[in-house]
Amino acid sequence: MIISNIFENAPDIEIKDIMTDSRVKMEDAIFFCIIGLVNDGHNFIAQAIENGAICIVHSKELDKYYEGITYLKVDDTLTALNQFVCAYYGDVTNDMIVYGVTGTNGKSTVAWIIRYLISRYKKCGYIGTMGYMWDDTINDSFLTTPDVEVLHEMLKEIYDNGCREVSIEVSSQGLDLRRIDAVKFDYVIFTNLTHDHLDYHGTMENYYLAKEKLFKIVGPEQTGIVNIDDSYAKRIIAAANCQIVTFGIDNEADYKANNIKLFKDHTEFELVCKGKTYKIDTNLVAKFNVSNLLAVLATLSEAGYDIDDLIPYLKTIPQVMGRVQIIDCGQNFNVIVDYAHTPDGYEKIYEYINSITEKGKRIITVFGAHGARDYKKRPMIGKIADDNSDVLILSAEDDHWEDPYEICKEIAGGITKNSWVYIADRYDAIRQGIELANEGDTVCILGKAAEQYFKIGDGKVYWMGDDNAAIDILNKYLKGDNNNEN
Repeated sequence: MIISNIFENAPDIEIKDIMTDSRVKMEDAIFFCIIGLVNDGHNFIAQAIENGAICIVHSKELDKYYEGITYLKVDDTLTALNQFVCAYYGDVTNDMIVYGVTGTNGKSTVAWIIRYLISRYKKCGYIGTMGYMWDDTINDSFLTTPDVEVLHEMLKEIYDNGCREVSIEVSSQGLDLRRIDAVKFDYVIFTNLTHDHLDYHGTMENYYLAKEKLFKIVGPEQTGIVNIDDSYAKRIIAAANCQIVTFGIDNEADYKANNIKLFKDHTEFELVCKGKTYKIDTNLVAKFNVSNLLAVLATLSEAGYDIDDLIPYLKTIPQVMGRVQIIDCGQNFNVIVDYAHTPDGYEKIYEYINSITEKGKRIITVFGAHGARDYKKRPMIGKIADDNSDVLILSAEDDHWEDPYEICKEIAGGITKNSWVYIADRYDAIRQGIELANEGDTVCILGKAAEQYFKIGDGKVYWMGDDNAAIDILNKYLKGDNNNEN
């Protein structure tokens, strides 16, 4: 890429890579001095040059200029980065239909199912918490909404593999940090807004305003799909620059679910929209997944897909990794793995768990909480687990820089009804929960779900995933191999 093709008054220098982290070695790179929450890229120019930067894009006056290095001063380095990255990888979202899903809970499920259903007809990609993917290819992604340059590299790879549609989970941090500024969305979806990420946003108002941005960056030719049952829906609708359609269960909506029947292994309801009523039978379970499925069907219907054609596929939606995942290895009790990590997520998963657990049987919960994250919600999830469980086992989750036991002690601040035990090793904690279960009980494993890593410090350490751990333990348990060490 010749930088003069993008920036006015720039020399004809060829750039081979994009650098925003001065610690990463690259050849002939352009370094953008991004001003972040903690660090300012302007302070790391020397390191960037040492690691291969030949061009520096900055917004502040510099104390020192190095010989042989090209400097480009701009008003805003983040705007310049989005502009450059879009040109560097090609403006592929201009030639794709892009679905953006935001909300506290449900993003992964909605984005995943959109990809699955579209893939019955044509290639569709996905970017989000569970990685980035197309066809049967799944790649890891460290963030729900990746950094600008990483996101556009992923989009280019998805495009080059034949996808002309893509569903993207859009986090509040991704919106606030402007990671999606150069993505051209066609459909934007709002699932809900509840307590989360206040370590970053500080207040629910700031959290909401970050989510609202997704509905402001699109125009009148695009469509927004909004959960009318959520208390923030009216504000989202009032702020939106796009056309709006609504979905809901408890309130009148353009796409509404009536006569919901919840079962342990499937759900039935009537979808009312556009003057027609459709009978829906899906293998998704729990009321909150009715809302998620409404979001999907509303979006795809607005995108031109026929609901009648989609209905047969709703019975066999592949397991959304770690989302209300029923682990059945032939045991005579229930094991549920779920990604729930917010107070609202806990309330919703327990609503389902209570519905499938016979009266007089126990609910055993294995859980923890993120380190270096929203501290206020720790006793909140502790209280909800306490109110809905008979046995509580606390364990390590993503510690970052915190002591996992101290994290669990803060969770225990909300536990007043039951006693609790702390087991540091997550595998052992899950094993203990399963070995305590009797016939008809439910073991509920919350937090990590299918994630195959722990976040420790700034990096990752391998973890097999709560789902795989449960399967491994159950298989040993059923064979009577309970003393086998992990």
